[in-house]
Amino acid sequence: MGRKGVCCCCAALRPRYKRLVDNIFPEDPKDGLVKADMEKLTFYAVSAPEKLDRIGAYLAERLSRDVVRHRYGYVLIAMEALDQLLMACHSQSIKPFVESFLHMVAKLLESGEPKLQVLGTNSFVKFANIEEDTPSYHRRYDFFVSRFSAMCHSCDHDPEIQTEIRIAGIRGIQGVVRKTVNDELRATIWEPQHMDKIVPSLLFNMQKIEDIDSRIGPPSSPTGGEKEENPALLAENCFRELLGRATYGNMNNAVRPVFAHLDHHRLWDPNEFAVSCFKIIMYSIQAQYSHHVIQEILGHLDVRKRDSPRVRAGIIQVLLEAVAIAAKGSIGPTVLEVFNTLLKHLRISVDFELGDRRSSAGSATISTSSKESDERIVQNAIIQTIGFFGSNLPDYQRSEIMMFIMGKVPVLGTNSQSLDTTHLGDLGTRRIQIMLLRSLLMVTSGYKATTITNALPPPFLDPLLSPSLMEDSELRQLVLEILHNLIDRHDNRAKLRGIRIIPDVSDLKIKRDKISRQDVSFMKKHGQQLYRHIYLGCKEEDNVQKNFELLFTSLALTTIELANEEVVIDLIRLAIALQDIAIINEDNLPMFNRCGVMALVAAYLNFLSQMIAVPAFCQHVSKVIETRSLEASYFLPETIFKDKCNLPKSLEKHEKNLFFLTNKIAESLGGSGYSVERLSVPYVPQVTDEDRLSRRKSIVDTVSIQVDILPGNNTEDKVDNTEEITFEALKKAIDNNGLEEQEKEKRRLVIEKFQKAPFEEIAAQCETKANLLHDRLAQILELTIRPPPSPSGTMTITAGHAHYQSVPVYEMKFPDLF
Repeated sequence: MGRKGVCCCCAALRPRYKRLVDNIFPEDPKDGLVKADMEKLTFYAVSAPEKLDRIGAYLAERLSRDVVRHRYGYVLIAMEALDQLLMACHSQSIKPFVESFLHMVAKLLESGEPKLQVLGTNSFVKFANIEEDTPSYHRRYDFFVSRFSAMCHSCDHDPEIQTEIRIAGIRGIQGVVRKTVNDELRATIWEPQHMDKIVPSLLFNMQKIEDIDSRIGPPSSPTGGEKEENPALLAENCFRELLGRATYGNMNNAVRPVFAHLDHHRLWDPNEFAVSCFKIIMYSIQAQYSHHVIQEILGHLDVRKRDSPRVRAGIIQVLLEAVAIAAKGSIGPTVLEVFNTLLKHLRISVDFELGDRRSSAGSATISTSSKESDERIVQNAIIQTIGFFGSNLPDYQRSEIMMFIMGKVPVLGTNSQSLDTTHLGDLGTRRIQIMLLRSLLMVTSGYKATTITNALPPPFLDPLLSPSLMEDSELRQLVLEILHNLIDRHDNRAKLRGIRIIPDVSDLKIKRDKISRQDVSFMKKHGQQLYRHIYLGCKEEDNVQKNFELLFTSLALTTIELANEEVVIDLIRLAIALQDIAIINEDNLPMFNRCGVMALVAAYLNFLSQMIAVPAFCQHVSKVIETRSLEASYFLPETIFKDKCNLPKSLEKHEKNLFFLTNKIAESLGGSGYSVERLSVPYVPQVTDEDRLSRRKSIVDTVSIQVDILPGNNTEDKVDNTEEITFEALKKAIDNNGLEEQEKEKRRLVIEKFQKAPFEEIAAQCETKANLLHDRLAQILELTIRPPPSPSGTMTITAGHAHYQSVPVYEMKFPDLF
């Protein structure tokens, strides 16, 4: 009895909060929390909030003791009591209690028992959902970030326990994010040391669902039960929530660990998971921050520029997906940066491709060919990205991008903004030109300008029509397709696809508007450039069927969009000049090319005659086409472009009724009010400065304008140009009457030309003569005008003193013409 009385006295002397805490624990832990005593404890804590810290400390002491002794039943009761107290008390005195609570949660998370880790996580999540009245300036969650991240990577042998721990870790990270973001000191969670743990942990679990079903598209909306049971879905939702809370200052810290995870696990090739991650990122962040993500991708592409082609292609494809989403919203100031970086990597890829080809010269190995094909994958990915990005921009930005890309194309005589291809050689330069033009073709697709001047300004048109971009069949095709995109403002190109004799043009239902003043002005200024490009394009030996089809479409679109009566006459003159190319054959073209040009002229004049609807003109064209179908079907596109077509041996023996005649066309159009005086003047292409600088055959040679000023100089040229003296030559020289008639005919043609030819052609021919004269004068002046030698000598300065070195008169070198 004595001992019992002493125990009762000691119990009565204990503090009340300890007695209330002890009473909530039953004798058998299976009975659970004593609810009546818990209500008393809660009432006491609410009534005396200053006791909360002591209550928490005592509960933490009991819980630590029970964890060590493995009395997990009492541990569950203690945590349940802590949760209820936490939910019931919202005073300022709760902060010391929270410290005890977090200390107990940390004890549970440190234990090796999965049930206790899950219990601690659940308690922390409940705590994270409580909004505190005042911020806590000293509380940090570093331990919880590390512990929850480690739980996300659980590798327990039991799959069920592994999944349970991973889900707990993800929910814990979600709780940390919610708690710190809502706190005044929320910036701490965005520090790199925390993001480097949180983001890879979430991606590690998200990756599992990709391994199972390879889901790339937008995620489905699972039910609440599925979210709780599936770590991948829960991690994805937590990742979305994290990114949705990111702001301008901490966006980069949240995105950079994604690159580190993808690099470490080699997830760029294949890149399905990488694409899925960045789709989630782009859809989760605020739209005005999209350019941050794009900048980070571009920066990572620069970092990995020496990696394998497939890795770079994977990063570029991710950029394409990000740009596709960002283009619908705000891109920000990164538009030109995106294109500049992509064009730089395009040049690098071509450099790698040519370097591999040079290193393996003479030893054709399978690995080298696979490297080249991989580099082509990179180049195609860059082109797709540029094209897709450009085509989704508004028109005012797209025109700037068109100018920007065109400025990067290496063209003879352009400024220093073009890509550096000096070390790539001719083959590398051609590859760069093709890639850039393909990119430009995608950017111009769907572009609709109000006037043709806006679509083809001179800084864009001049390099596009440069002879430097005519040295290859594929280059010429791309240039013509770009012109089609910009000229065709009524979507008529699809109706004109393929070169053919159209029986009735009205069946095509071609859309057209009245030619505006701006378009008329454009053709007066730049029409000769377009004609010249088509004219020279027909003279290339490597033309194939597609080239002729695109040339036909170019002529037809020019007729639909830009042709008034004056332009119609110019186009007819151009068509007759093309026919003369095939007949006279000064350039020694293959027979297929000559017949192809004849077929092109026939198809176009058939189209033009029906468009302007002059009966007599239509009758003449139809008659020639009908005669050709009977006697020379190889002059028609339906025959010449077949796989097996019998070509003629020569065209000199053909009758005139197979050709389109200028006098017949002039008669037919003159009766309908057209000004046909200029039809009698042969078309002469305009000469540019680049023709004289280009490596290609000069157009000056084509026009056959020759000027000799100094017969004494260039003796080698003189020997080459000397005509062989034969009996026939002497006989012709004696025939003075024939020479007089030729002189009269030349004078008549010159007078007629200056009376009827357009001013642009006369100016172009005069400009050619002036340029040649200028070159000859420059050579003469270079030989003659030199500083005369002075008998007093030249002055040299050594050691600060001037010294004169005299030259004797007999040693002076005088110019040859002195």
